Amino acid sequence: MEEDIERAKKEKKDNTPYILNTSSNLLGLCFIVLTSLKVLNLSETSIIDELITIAIIMFMASIVLSFLYMRRPKAPGIHYEKAADYIFLAGLFFLFVTTLLITFNIIK
Repeated sequence: MEEDIERAKKEKKDNTPYILNTSSNLLGLCFIVLTSLKVLNLSETSIIDELITIAIIMFMASIVLSFLYMRRPKAPGIHYEKAADYIFLAGLFFLFVTTLLITFNIIK
């Protein structure tokens, strides 16, 4: 069991610091977008508000899971890293959809 864990660690790079850093930056970006929508009083942005809020929650969860993975004891916590990866990807998807909606809303 321990041999498998060591082999997996050697084979796979540790992406957790990158996920933590990128999620933190994208979380700040989401807050800027949400604040901008509120300040500009755009009336037809309720779905955009909801999607950006979901992205904020996803990035925050990814940050917490990445931090937990980095602070784990010697016991493997690979499930934290996998969950952070998938949640980060979901957050990127919601941010992508929000970007498309904002873009098409401006074009109208």
